[in-house]
Amino acid sequence: MKTKVLFFVALFLLMSIPSVYAQTTSSKVNLEKVAADLVNQCAGISEGDIVMVSGGVKNLELLENIAVEVRKKGAFPMLTIGSDRMTRKMFTEVPVKYDSQKPELGMHMVKIFDAQISVSSNETPGLLADIPPERFKTRNEASRPVQEYLEKNPIKSVALGNGMYPTKATADEFGLTVDQLSDLFWSGINVDYKKLAADGKKLSALLEAGKELEVSNSNGTSLKVSLANHKPFCSDGVIDDADLKRGSAGYAVYLPAGEVYVAPAKASANGKLVVENFTWQGKAVEGLVVEFKDGKMVSMDAKSDISAIKKYLEAQGKGVDEFSVVDFGINPNVKIPKGSKFVSWMPAGMMTFGTGNNMWAGGDNDASGGMTFFVPGCTVKLDGKTIVDEGQLKL
Repeated sequence: MKTKVLFFVALFLLMSIPSVYAQTTSSKVNLEKVAADLVNQCAGISEGDIVMVSGGVKNLELLENIAVEVRKKGAFPMLTIGSDRMTRKMFTEVPVKYDSQKPELGMHMVKIFDAQISVSSNETPGLLADIPPERFKTRNEASRPVQEYLEKNPIKSVALGNGMYPTKATADEFGLTVDQLSDLFWSGINVDYKKLAADGKKLSALLEAGKELEVSNSNGTSLKVSLANHKPFCSDGVIDDADLKRGSAGYAVYLPAGEVYVAPAKASANGKLVVENFTWQGKAVEGLVVEFKDGKMVSMDAKSDISAIKKYLEAQGKGVDEFSVVDFGINPNVKIPKGSKFVSWMPAGMMTFGTGNNMWAGGDNDASGGMTFFVPGCTVKLDGKTIVDEGQLKL
């Protein structure tokens, strides 16, 4: 599962939601340039800023470069390191009674930092598959004061990874080689950002003026959902002044960039999603079908055993089953390789749907968790006009 959350909250939970990332970087990549772009273009770090830089030990060189670039701006970096070993031990060796402990350190830290730049750090899919789902909810609930503070006092957050950081584990999941995934990832980073921003603004304007989306797919997906008064957000790789005026959701950048997302009207989603490429806790789920009625998930079936997913949903409680996000991919450089199982947020024409927490998308669902469903190849009509045709974005 990949869930976009406020990065500080995720950090203080010590990666309580499993990730499928490990850190490897192609030798062809200029890590100093990457670091400079993250600091100067994406995050817009200014003199005097206090910046948290976080990631894994396998990306230490990139993290060091980011810290140096921050300091070159006259800003102040603090580097934090994570690992699978520590993440797991934080559950297996730390007593359950401390899951509900108040986030004293977190509350102090969010009041200090002006920005965070993070690089995905986990290596092992299903690292926490055997941890009771109730523990994730308890830790998420305990961290709520941090999230609430950040909603009112947001900081700039830049995250490198976005579900496709080139690693052996992720490449295996997608049916690709590491080199293929690496080329795809860095191609997505090296996109024409002016065109990306222009496409994002055009699609955002269409969605803001529209009323109803109708989604269909040859795989059996058929869904209708109404758009709310929430304005769409565009992740175009840069946090600019216009973004900062949009509230906390405008303070986040996910790289590779290229998404337009919106929180739909509550209780409006009706239909079903057929999700052909889905993994849960490191295991592939075959033939997943999710049905919605009046905005609520009313059934979930699959050819595979999905008891672990249902236990997770039951443990998270209120709001996790609400249809809450519609996300359009707009990055033309991220193309789905034929014969692969590659899915991610940003390929142009990709449709992604979410349930549960949608604070990151400007919504008001503050559930302790959520789910993400990637459905490539969709046709999407906005008030009868086709804006995605069998996976091809039409702007």
